Amino acid sequence: MQNPRQIAFLALREVHRRGAFADAALDRAFSNSQLNDLDRRLVTELVYGSVRRMRSIDFIIDKLATKKSSQQPPELRTILHLGLYQLEYLNHIPPSAAVNTTVQLAKENGFSGLSSFVNGLLRQYIRLTDNNLNPLTVTNYKSTVERLGILHSFPEWLVKLWIEQIGETETEQLCEWFNQSPTIDLRINPLKSSIAQIEAAFKSQNISTSRIPHLPQALRLNGSIGAIQNLPGYSEGWWTIQDSSAQLVTHLLGPQPGETIIDACAAPGGKTTHSAELMQDEGTIYACDKTASRLKKLKENADRLKMKSIKIHTGDSRHFPEFVNLADRVLLDAPCSGLGTLHRRADARWHHTPENIQQQSQLQSELLANAATFVKPGGVLVYATCTIHPLENETVIRSFLDSNPHWQIEPPTIDLPVQPSPEGWVKVWPHTHHMDGFFMVRLKQLKKN
Repeated sequence: MQNPRQIAFLALREVHRRGAFADAALDRAFSNSQLNDLDRRLVTELVYGSVRRMRSIDFIIDKLATKKSSQQPPELRTILHLGLYQLEYLNHIPPSAAVNTTVQLAKENGFSGLSSFVNGLLRQYIRLTDNNLNPLTVTNYKSTVERLGILHSFPEWLVKLWIEQIGETETEQLCEWFNQSPTIDLRINPLKSSIAQIEAAFKSQNISTSRIPHLPQALRLNGSIGAIQNLPGYSEGWWTIQDSSAQLVTHLLGPQPGETIIDACAAPGGKTTHSAELMQDEGTIYACDKTASRLKKLKENADRLKMKSIKIHTGDSRHFPEFVNLADRVLLDAPCSGLGTLHRRADARWHHTPENIQQQSQLQSELLANAATFVKPGGVLVYATCTIHPLENETVIRSFLDSNPHWQIEPPTIDLPVQPSPEGWVKVWPHTHHMDGFFMVRLKQLKKN
Protein backbone atom coordinates (compact mmCIF):
# COMPACT_ATOMS: atom_id res chain seq x y z
CA MET A 1 0.00 0.00 0.00
CA GLN A 2 1.77 3.15 -1.23
CA ASN A 3 -0.99 5.78 -1.34
CA PRO A 4 0.17 8.45 1.16
CA ARG A 5 -3.37 9.72 1.86
CA GLN A 6 -4.59 6.20 2.61
CA ILE A 7 -1.69 5.74 5.03
CA ALA A 8 -2.53 9.08 6.66
CA PHE A 9 -6.17 7.94 6.93
CA LEU A 10 -5.18 4.71 8.70
CA ALA A 11 -3.03 6.62 11.20
CA LEU A 12 -5.76 9.22 11.86
CA ARG A 13 -8.35 6.48 12.28
CA GLU A 14 -6.27 5.11 15.15
CA VAL A 15 -6.09 8.56 16.72
CA HIS A 16 -9.81 9.30 16.37
CA ARG A 17 -11.27 5.90 17.19
CA ARG A 18 -8.77 4.36 19.60
CA GLY A 19 -7.29 7.46 21.21
CA ALA A 20 -3.80 6.57 19.98
CA PHE A 21 -1.04 9.16 20.21
CA ALA A 22 -0.40 10.67 16.79
CA ASP A 23 3.33 9.88 16.73
CA ALA A 24 2.76 6.23 17.68
CA ALA A 25 -0.03 5.85 15.11
CA LEU A 26 2.21 7.39 12.47
CA ASP A 27 5.10 5.05 13.31
CA ARG A 28 2.83 2.03 12.96
CA ALA A 29 1.47 3.28 9.65
CA PHE A 30 4.99 3.85 8.30
CA SER A 31 6.16 0.40 9.42
CA ASN A 32 3.68 -1.18 6.98
CA SER A 33 4.62 0.98 4.02
CA GLN A 34 7.55 1.86 1.80
CA LEU A 35 7.19 5.53 0.98
CA ASN A 36 9.78 7.89 -0.46
CA ASP A 37 10.86 10.92 1.61
CA LEU A 38 8.45 13.27 -0.15
CA ASP A 39 5.43 11.07 0.55
CA ARG A 40 6.54 10.47 4.14
CA ARG A 41 6.64 14.23 4.67
CA LEU A 42 3.15 14.57 3.20
CA VAL A 43 1.76 11.84 5.46
CA THR A 44 3.42 13.39 8.51
CA GLU A 45 2.01 16.82 7.66
CA LEU A 46 -1.49 15.43 7.05
CA VAL A 47 -1.60 13.46 10.30
CA TYR A 48 -0.03 16.00 12.66
CA GLY A 49 -1.78 18.90 10.98
CA SER A 50 -5.23 17.27 11.04
CA VAL A 51 -4.81 16.39 14.73
CA ARG A 52 -3.67 19.92 15.62
CA ARG A 53 -6.50 21.54 13.69
CA MET A 54 -9.20 19.09 14.82
CA ARG A 55 -11.41 21.69 16.47
CA SER A 56 -11.22 24.12 13.53
CA ILE A 57 -12.05 21.40 11.01
CA ASP A 58 -14.96 20.07 13.08
CA PHE A 59 -16.29 23.63 13.21
CA ILE A 60 -16.22 23.85 9.39
CA ILE A 61 -18.07 20.53 9.11
CA ASP A 62 -20.65 21.73 11.65
CA LYS A 63 -21.25 24.86 9.53
CA LEU A 64 -21.51 23.12 6.16
CA ALA A 65 -23.09 19.71 6.77
CA THR A 66 -26.63 18.89 7.87
CA LYS A 67 -25.24 16.57 10.53
CA LYS A 68 -22.68 17.87 13.02
CA SER A 69 -19.16 16.40 12.87
CA SER A 70 -19.85 14.38 16.03
CA GLN A 71 -22.84 12.76 14.27
CA GLN A 72 -20.91 11.74 11.15
CA PRO A 73 -19.72 8.12 10.84
CA PRO A 74 -16.30 8.26 12.57
CA GLU A 75 -14.28 7.12 9.57
CA LEU A 76 -16.12 9.51 7.26
CA ARG A 77 -15.31 12.34 9.67
CA THR A 78 -11.63 11.34 9.45
CA ILE A 79 -11.79 11.46 5.63
CA LEU A 80 -13.44 14.90 5.74
CA HIS A 81 -10.69 16.08 8.10
CA LEU A 82 -8.03 15.07 5.58
CA GLY A 83 -9.77 16.86 2.73
CA LEU A 84 -10.54 20.06 4.63
CA TYR A 85 -7.06 20.21 6.15
CA GLN A 86 -5.53 20.23 2.68
CA LEU A 87 -7.92 22.90 1.43
CA GLU A 88 -7.54 25.22 4.42
CA TYR A 89 -3.90 24.79 5.40
CA LEU A 90 -1.82 23.33 2.54
CA ASN A 91 -1.31 25.95 -0.16
CA HIS A 92 0.94 23.73 -2.28
CA ILE A 93 -1.81 21.18 -3.00
CA PRO A 94 -4.24 22.26 -5.77
CA PRO A 95 -7.87 22.33 -4.52
CA SER A 96 -8.95 19.97 -7.29
CA ALA A 97 -6.34 17.40 -6.19
CA ALA A 98 -7.44 17.69 -2.55
CA VAL A 99 -11.09 17.14 -3.53
CA ASN A 100 -10.48 14.27 -5.95
CA THR A 101 -8.16 12.32 -3.65
CA THR A 102 -10.56 12.74 -0.71
CA VAL A 103 -13.52 11.52 -2.76
CA GLN A 104 -11.40 8.55 -3.83
CA LEU A 105 -10.55 7.85 -0.15
CA ALA A 106 -14.28 7.76 0.64
CA LYS A 107 -14.90 5.25 -2.16
CA GLU A 108 -11.99 3.02 -1.14
CA ASN A 109 -12.98 2.92 2.54
CA GLY A 110 -16.62 1.90 2.39
CA PHE A 111 -18.32 5.23 1.69
CA SER A 112 -19.06 5.03 -2.04
CA GLY A 113 -22.66 5.97 -1.32
CA LEU A 114 -21.54 9.15 0.41
CA SER A 115 -18.81 10.16 -2.06
CA SER A 116 -21.10 12.75 -3.66
CA PHE A 117 -21.68 14.25 -0.18
CA VAL A 118 -17.91 14.47 0.36
CA ASN A 119 -17.45 16.05 -3.07
CA GLY A 120 -20.27 18.53 -2.47
CA LEU A 121 -19.10 19.61 0.99
CA LEU A 122 -15.51 20.20 -0.14
CA ARG A 123 -16.59 22.13 -3.24
CA GLN A 124 -18.99 24.21 -1.15
CA TYR A 125 -16.08 25.09 1.12
CA ILE A 126 -13.96 26.13 -1.89
CA ARG A 127 -16.75 28.38 -3.19
CA LEU A 128 -17.11 30.06 0.19
CA THR A 129 -13.39 30.70 0.59
CA ASP A 130 -13.15 31.99 -3.00
CA ASN A 131 -15.77 34.57 -2.01
CA ASN A 132 -14.05 35.46 1.30
CA LEU A 133 -16.76 33.67 3.27
CA ASN A 134 -14.62 31.14 5.12
CA PRO A 135 -16.72 30.00 8.13
CA LEU A 136 -13.68 30.28 10.40
CA THR A 137 -13.26 34.00 9.76
CA VAL A 138 -16.79 35.31 9.09
CA THR A 139 -18.50 33.80 12.14
CA ASN A 140 -19.59 36.13 14.94
CA TYR A 141 -18.04 34.40 17.94
CA LYS A 142 -19.49 34.77 21.43
CA SER A 143 -16.16 35.74 22.99
CA THR A 144 -12.45 36.18 22.33
CA VAL A 145 -11.80 32.86 24.05
CA GLU A 146 -14.20 31.06 21.68
CA ARG A 147 -12.79 32.86 18.62
CA LEU A 148 -9.17 31.99 19.41
CA GLY A 149 -10.11 28.45 20.45
CA ILE A 150 -11.94 27.69 17.20
CA LEU A 151 -9.79 29.72 14.81
CA HIS A 152 -6.50 28.27 16.12
CA SER A 153 -7.88 24.94 17.35
CA PHE A 154 -7.27 24.87 21.11
CA PRO A 155 -9.49 23.92 24.07
CA GLU A 156 -11.00 27.01 25.65
CA TRP A 157 -9.60 26.35 29.13
CA LEU A 158 -6.08 26.69 27.70
CA VAL A 159 -6.87 29.87 25.76
CA LYS A 160 -8.43 31.38 28.89
CA LEU A 161 -5.35 30.46 30.98
CA TRP A 162 -2.98 32.12 28.51
CA ILE A 163 -5.09 35.28 28.22
CA GLU A 164 -4.97 35.61 32.02
CA GLN A 165 -1.15 35.44 31.88
CA ILE A 166 -0.14 37.35 28.75
CA GLY A 167 -3.27 39.03 27.31
CA GLU A 168 -5.26 38.50 24.11
CA THR A 169 -2.72 39.73 21.55
CA GLU A 170 0.15 37.59 22.81
CA THR A 171 -2.15 34.61 23.29
CA GLU A 172 -3.00 34.74 19.59
CA GLN A 173 0.72 34.91 18.77
CA LEU A 174 1.33 31.91 21.05
CA CYS A 175 -1.47 29.92 19.35
CA GLU A 176 0.03 30.70 15.95
CA TRP A 177 3.48 29.60 17.15
CA PHE A 178 2.16 26.26 18.43
CA ASN A 179 0.55 25.54 15.06
CA GLN A 180 3.84 25.87 13.17
CA SER A 181 6.05 22.91 12.34
CA PRO A 182 8.81 22.67 14.98
CA THR A 183 12.42 23.54 14.34
CA ILE A 184 15.27 21.13 15.05
CA ASP A 185 18.19 22.29 17.21
CA LEU A 186 21.45 20.44 17.72
CA ARG A 187 23.71 20.57 20.74
CA ILE A 188 27.35 20.26 19.73
CA ASN A 189 29.47 17.85 21.78
CA PRO A 190 32.62 19.94 22.45
CA LEU A 191 34.49 16.84 23.66
CA LYS A 192 34.35 15.40 20.12
CA SER A 193 33.89 18.33 17.75
CA SER A 194 33.39 22.08 17.39
CA ILE A 195 30.55 24.23 16.13
CA ALA A 196 32.69 25.45 13.20
CA GLN A 197 33.56 21.88 12.18
CA ILE A 198 29.91 20.85 12.19
CA GLU A 199 28.80 23.97 10.31
CA ALA A 200 31.34 23.12 7.59
CA ALA A 201 30.22 19.47 7.43
CA PHE A 202 26.57 20.47 7.05
CA LYS A 203 27.38 23.17 4.49
CA SER A 204 29.20 20.57 2.38
CA GLN A 205 25.88 18.71 2.13
CA ASN A 206 23.90 21.90 1.37
CA ILE A 207 22.20 21.89 4.78
CA SER A 208 21.62 25.37 6.14
CA THR A 209 22.28 26.07 9.83
CA SER A 210 22.20 29.10 12.11
CA ARG A 211 23.71 29.81 15.52
CA ILE A 212 21.61 30.83 18.52
CA PRO A 213 22.75 33.79 20.65
CA HIS A 214 23.97 33.07 24.21
CA LEU A 215 24.04 29.29 23.58
CA PRO A 216 27.59 28.31 22.57
CA GLN A 217 26.71 24.70 21.70
CA ALA A 218 23.42 25.30 19.83
CA LEU A 219 22.94 25.04 16.08
CA ARG A 220 19.52 25.30 14.43
CA LEU A 221 18.82 23.35 11.24
CA ASN A 222 16.92 25.22 8.55
CA GLY A 223 14.71 23.55 5.96
CA SER A 224 14.28 19.87 5.14
CA ILE A 225 17.04 17.56 6.35
CA GLY A 226 15.93 13.95 5.80
CA ALA A 227 16.76 11.15 8.27
CA ILE A 228 18.61 12.40 11.38
CA GLN A 229 20.94 9.42 11.59
CA ASN A 230 22.21 10.14 8.06
CA LEU A 231 23.42 13.63 8.95
CA PRO A 232 27.20 14.20 9.18
CA GLY A 233 28.67 13.54 12.60
CA TYR A 234 25.74 11.57 14.03
CA SER A 235 27.47 8.19 14.39
CA GLU A 236 30.71 9.88 15.51
CA GLY A 237 28.91 11.49 18.48
CA TRP A 238 29.63 15.06 17.36
CA TRP A 239 26.17 16.30 18.37
CA THR A 240 22.77 15.36 19.68
CA ILE A 241 19.30 16.80 19.12
CA GLN A 242 18.15 19.13 21.90
CA ASP A 243 16.00 22.24 21.76
CA SER A 244 17.65 25.51 22.74
CA SER A 245 15.51 26.05 25.83
CA ALA A 246 16.42 22.60 27.17
CA GLN A 247 20.09 23.50 26.71
CA LEU A 248 19.55 26.59 28.87
CA VAL A 249 18.55 24.37 31.80
CA THR A 250 21.93 22.64 32.05
CA HIS A 251 23.82 25.92 31.70
CA LEU A 252 21.76 27.19 34.64
CA LEU A 253 22.73 24.05 36.62
CA GLY A 254 26.41 24.78 35.83
CA PRO A 255 28.05 21.35 36.43
CA GLN A 256 31.80 21.46 37.08
CA PRO A 257 34.52 18.83 36.49
CA GLY A 258 34.88 16.36 39.36
CA GLU A 259 31.46 17.01 40.90
CA THR A 260 28.71 14.55 41.80
CA ILE A 261 25.50 15.32 39.93
CA ILE A 262 22.09 13.65 40.29
CA ASP A 263 19.65 13.91 37.39
CA ALA A 264 16.51 12.82 39.20
CA CYS A 265 14.24 12.31 36.15
CA ALA A 266 16.87 11.81 33.49
CA ALA A 267 15.41 9.92 30.52
CA PRO A 268 15.74 10.29 27.59
CA GLY A 269 18.97 11.95 28.71
CA GLY A 270 19.48 15.21 26.83
CA LYS A 271 20.35 17.15 29.98
CA THR A 272 22.31 14.23 31.45
CA THR A 273 24.67 14.09 28.49
CA HIS A 274 24.87 17.89 28.39
CA SER A 275 25.99 17.83 32.04
CA ALA A 276 28.70 15.33 31.13
CA GLU A 277 29.92 17.64 28.36
CA LEU A 278 30.04 20.69 30.64
CA MET A 279 31.96 18.60 33.24
CA GLN A 280 34.39 17.46 30.52
CA ASP A 281 33.14 13.96 31.37
CA GLU A 282 35.01 14.15 34.71
CA GLY A 283 33.04 13.32 37.83
CA THR A 284 29.90 11.24 38.41
CA ILE A 285 26.38 11.73 37.12
CA TYR A 286 23.64 9.49 38.47
CA ALA A 287 20.95 9.29 35.78
CA CYS A 288 17.70 8.20 37.44
CA ASP A 289 14.38 7.22 35.91
CA LYS A 290 11.69 4.72 36.81
CA THR A 291 11.22 3.57 33.19
CA ALA A 292 13.91 1.08 32.18
CA SER A 293 13.11 1.33 28.44
CA ARG A 294 13.65 5.10 28.50
CA LEU A 295 16.93 4.64 30.39
CA LYS A 296 18.03 2.22 27.68
CA LYS A 297 17.69 5.05 25.15
CA LEU A 298 19.67 7.30 27.48
CA LYS A 299 22.48 4.75 27.63
CA GLU A 300 22.50 4.34 23.84
CA ASN A 301 22.82 8.10 23.41
CA ALA A 302 25.53 8.35 26.09
CA ASP A 303 27.44 5.55 24.35
CA ARG A 304 27.13 7.28 20.97
CA LEU A 305 28.49 10.48 22.54
CA LYS A 306 31.18 8.35 24.26
CA MET A 307 30.37 9.48 27.83
CA LYS A 308 32.05 7.68 30.75
CA SER A 309 30.81 9.67 33.76
CA ILE A 310 27.12 8.61 33.60
CA LYS A 311 25.82 5.88 35.91
CA ILE A 312 22.31 4.53 35.30
CA HIS A 313 19.99 4.26 38.33
CA THR A 314 16.57 2.69 37.74
CA GLY A 315 13.64 3.54 40.03
CA ASP A 316 11.40 6.29 41.37
CA SER A 317 13.59 9.12 42.64
CA ARG A 318 11.20 9.64 45.58
CA HIS A 319 12.64 6.40 47.03
CA PHE A 320 16.44 6.77 46.92
CA PRO A 321 17.63 7.17 50.55
CA GLU A 322 21.17 6.32 49.43
CA PHE A 323 21.37 9.72 47.69
CA VAL A 324 20.74 11.89 50.77
CA ASN A 325 23.35 14.69 51.04
CA LEU A 326 25.38 13.10 48.21
CA ALA A 327 25.28 15.62 45.36
CA ASP A 328 26.96 18.93 44.63
CA ARG A 329 24.14 19.66 42.18
CA VAL A 330 20.77 18.08 41.48
CA LEU A 331 18.66 18.51 38.38
CA LEU A 332 14.93 17.83 38.63
CA ASP A 333 13.58 18.06 35.09
CA ALA A 334 10.14 17.16 36.38
CA PRO A 335 7.55 15.15 34.44
CA CYS A 336 4.97 17.67 33.28
CA SER A 337 2.10 18.38 30.91
CA GLY A 338 4.46 19.52 28.13
CA LEU A 339 2.29 22.57 27.46
CA GLY A 340 5.36 24.48 26.31
CA THR A 341 5.96 22.01 23.47
CA LEU A 342 2.52 21.78 21.86
CA HIS A 343 4.04 22.37 18.41
CA ARG A 344 6.01 19.13 18.83
CA ARG A 345 3.16 17.06 20.31
CA ALA A 346 0.24 17.45 17.96
CA ASP A 347 -2.34 15.81 20.22
CA ALA A 348 -1.19 17.05 23.65
CA ARG A 349 -3.65 19.96 23.61
CA TRP A 350 -6.53 17.46 23.55
CA HIS A 351 -5.20 15.08 26.23
CA HIS A 352 -4.88 17.51 29.14
CA THR A 353 -7.52 18.91 31.49
CA PRO A 354 -7.32 21.33 34.43
CA GLU A 355 -7.83 18.30 36.69
CA ASN A 356 -4.83 16.32 35.47
CA ILE A 357 -2.65 19.45 35.62
CA GLN A 358 -3.54 19.67 39.32
CA GLN A 359 -2.49 16.03 39.80
CA GLN A 360 0.75 16.70 37.93
CA SER A 361 1.48 19.64 40.21
CA GLN A 362 1.13 17.42 43.27
CA LEU A 363 3.60 14.88 41.86
CA GLN A 364 6.07 17.65 41.00
CA SER A 365 5.92 18.98 44.57
CA GLU A 366 6.64 15.51 45.96
CA LEU A 367 9.58 15.01 43.59
CA LEU A 368 11.02 18.42 44.45
CA ALA A 369 10.76 17.89 48.22
CA ASN A 370 12.61 14.60 47.90
CA ALA A 371 15.22 15.73 45.35
CA ALA A 372 16.16 18.55 47.74
CA THR A 373 17.37 15.94 50.27
CA PHE A 374 20.00 14.77 47.76
CA VAL A 375 21.86 18.10 47.86
CA LYS A 376 24.87 18.68 50.10
CA PRO A 377 24.66 21.74 52.38
CA GLY A 378 25.56 24.71 50.21
CA GLY A 379 24.71 22.78 47.03
CA VAL A 380 22.46 23.65 44.11
CA LEU A 381 19.19 22.27 42.78
CA VAL A 382 17.63 23.25 39.44
CA TYR A 383 13.91 22.65 38.95
CA ALA A 384 12.74 22.68 35.33
CA THR A 385 9.70 21.79 33.24
CA CYS A 386 8.72 22.09 29.57
CA THR A 387 5.35 23.58 30.53
CA ILE A 388 4.16 27.17 30.87
CA HIS A 389 1.35 26.41 33.34
CA PRO A 390 1.80 28.30 36.66
CA LEU A 391 0.46 25.36 38.69
CA GLU A 392 3.40 23.23 37.54
CA ASN A 393 5.97 26.00 37.93
CA GLU A 394 5.60 29.11 40.07
CA THR A 395 3.09 27.46 42.42
CA VAL A 396 5.37 24.45 43.02
CA ILE A 397 8.37 26.69 43.77
CA ARG A 398 6.52 29.09 46.06
CA SER A 399 5.09 26.17 48.03
CA PHE A 400 8.53 24.54 48.35
CA LEU A 401 10.18 27.75 49.58
CA ASP A 402 7.38 28.34 52.09
CA SER A 403 8.02 24.87 53.55
CA ASN A 404 11.83 25.02 53.33
CA PRO A 405 13.20 28.29 54.76
CA HIS A 406 16.81 27.05 54.42
CA TRP A 407 16.46 27.19 50.63
CA GLN A 408 16.37 30.28 48.43
CA ILE A 409 16.27 31.20 44.74
CA GLU A 410 19.67 31.99 43.27
CA PRO A 411 19.08 34.32 40.28
CA PRO A 412 21.07 33.46 37.13
CA THR A 413 24.51 35.02 36.83
CA ILE A 414 25.15 33.67 33.32
CA ASP A 415 24.20 35.55 30.15
CA LEU A 416 20.81 34.22 28.99
CA PRO A 417 18.65 34.95 25.93
CA VAL A 418 15.68 35.22 28.32
CA GLN A 419 15.30 37.90 30.98
CA PRO A 420 14.77 36.33 34.45
CA SER A 421 11.70 37.36 36.42
CA PRO A 422 12.02 39.67 39.45
CA GLU A 423 11.72 36.53 41.61
CA GLY A 424 14.75 35.00 39.86
CA TRP A 425 13.21 32.22 37.79
CA VAL A 426 13.36 31.95 34.01
CA LYS A 427 10.21 31.42 31.93
CA VAL A 428 10.62 30.88 28.20
CA TRP A 429 7.58 31.91 26.12
CA PRO A 430 7.88 30.27 22.67
CA HIS A 431 6.32 33.10 20.64
CA THR A 432 8.72 35.61 22.22
CA HIS A 433 11.95 33.64 22.45
CA HIS A 434 11.54 31.29 19.43
CA MET A 435 12.26 28.10 21.31
CA ASP A 436 10.24 25.56 23.31
CA GLY A 437 8.26 26.85 26.27
CA PHE A 438 10.18 26.15 29.49
CA PHE A 439 10.39 27.09 33.14
CA MET A 440 13.61 26.82 35.16
CA VAL A 441 14.82 28.04 38.53
CA ARG A 442 18.07 27.57 40.43
CA LEU A 443 17.70 26.92 44.15
CA LYS A 444 20.51 27.15 46.67
CA GLN A 445 20.63 25.33 49.99
CA LEU A 446 21.98 27.62 52.68
CA LYS A 447 24.85 26.27 54.77
CA LYS A 448 23.75 25.59 58.31
CA ASN A 449 25.74 27.28 61.10
